[in-house]
Amino acid sequence: MKRYLYLWHRWLGIAVCLFMAMWFFSGMVMLYVGYPKLTPREHLAHLPALPLTDCCAAPLQAGASWPDGLTLSSIAGQPVYLLPRPDQAPVVLDARSAQPLGPVDARQALAAAAQFAPAASAELQALIDEDAWTHSRGLDAHRPLYRIALHDAERRLIYVSSQTGAVVRDASGTERVWNWVGTWIHWLYPLRGNALQPIWSDTVIWLSLIATLMALLGMVLGVLRWRRRPYRNGSHSPYSGWARWHHVTGLVAGALLVGWIFSGLMSMNPWGIFSQRAALDVAAFSGAPAAPQTGTQSLLRQFQANGWRPVELQWRQVAGRYWVTARSADGEQRVLDAHNGQPVAQLPVELLHGAIAAMAPARQVQFDWLSEYDFYYYPRAEHSMLGHLPKPLPVLRARFDDGRWVEVDPATGALLSQSTPARRVSRVLFALLHSWDWLPLLQRRPLWDIWMVGFSLGGLLISISGAVLGWRRLRRRDRRRGRLARSGRAAGQRVYTG
Repeated sequence: MKRYLYLWHRWLGIAVCLFMAMWFFSGMVMLYVGYPKLTPREHLAHLPALPLTDCCAAPLQAGASWPDGLTLSSIAGQPVYLLPRPDQAPVVLDARSAQPLGPVDARQALAAAAQFAPAASAELQALIDEDAWTHSRGLDAHRPLYRIALHDAERRLIYVSSQTGAVVRDASGTERVWNWVGTWIHWLYPLRGNALQPIWSDTVIWLSLIATLMALLGMVLGVLRWRRRPYRNGSHSPYSGWARWHHVTGLVAGALLVGWIFSGLMSMNPWGIFSQRAALDVAAFSGAPAAPQTGTQSLLRQFQANGWRPVELQWRQVAGRYWVTARSADGEQRVLDAHNGQPVAQLPVELLHGAIAAMAPARQVQFDWLSEYDFYYYPRAEHSMLGHLPKPLPVLRARFDDGRWVEVDPATGALLSQSTPARRVSRVLFALLHSWDWLPLLQRRPLWDIWMVGFSLGGLLISISGAVLGWRRLRRRDRRRGRLARSGRAAGQRVYTG
């Protein structure tokens, strides 16, 4: 039986050790440089202040209900309303006339680039469906995309939605260079956006599964081969050279290696094991459709009364009432009641409780106020996978008796997240084991960096030494076959000539 364990470990290692070395190296790059994205902070920083004069008409007819999430922003330097639609790009209305804007052409895409970076010259490269920096499914509603090169110090590429004309992604030269050896190879993106797209997910899943099995076998064999009493060579390991490095490092960092490879598998939600049940009723949280009583022009005057200049307004409906969140270019936000134009520091608690309870009226709900981060609610660095998502404090968490949770920002009424027991298990098996999202580490950097980089180097050494041993094994196998073939030919020749 032990012999078969060795054989399985050896040949699985020969198959995937190079992939594992690639994953550990690229993972270390990803600790500090993430896949390109346009973060909310970057989005706001490139918007002009909303004009106080000659703006803005009501986006819909008098008395009509306004869609939840309606936004007043700017595209190509002009104020526009963005009317959200599920699974589609928002409808764009001219904010001055409330008329829909026409199709987006190359000229408008360049105008959007001029708003984004007015000091840089812009070059339209192509209209593309997908490229190396736009694999994110969140961009699907905006495809095809205008790719524009900015001739600035950062050598940025920006991508403009052909549906709305807004900039939806930027990728600096530094991000692109590091991503070739970071996210792009870590997630096997060479298989994305081409004829190999249908096999991408299954390839990542099965490679991760094979690597997990191989690492587990290695842990078992490593323990079996370690002796308390030294071998004849004076070491507790029977090996030397690369084999000893592989054995000893595997014993030290092997458990984390198994955890990292397995959690990488979990990140793919293999076979839908973390798929959520029916989501909570978001429409019930919003309440019956209504129309705000205060016009946009009055709201802008209210926000700008003390010289404060918002760049974006967003209407959010909670329990049948509209609340308007205004944000400035530096990310500062203020909230007004859209029905009376009065500023609020926080939405009424009773209103929030009622809106949340309406999402699942047949269920009991427990409310908790979080004034500090915990295991399930915490911020990450902006470049990380979900680091761009806002994590304000305090936050209201509601726990339904069927295990579903919802978290709401009481300052704006925004639904920040929903989760199920399965998704919280995923938080442990992926976020905790893969990136060590554990507050005692995250809040004590560089302790987190030392932990992640140190053990990543251990995993890299295990993988590289395994690849070297596998290469040597294959070379010995080829040489042995060559000797046997030569012996066979020589024996045949002697018989023939004799």
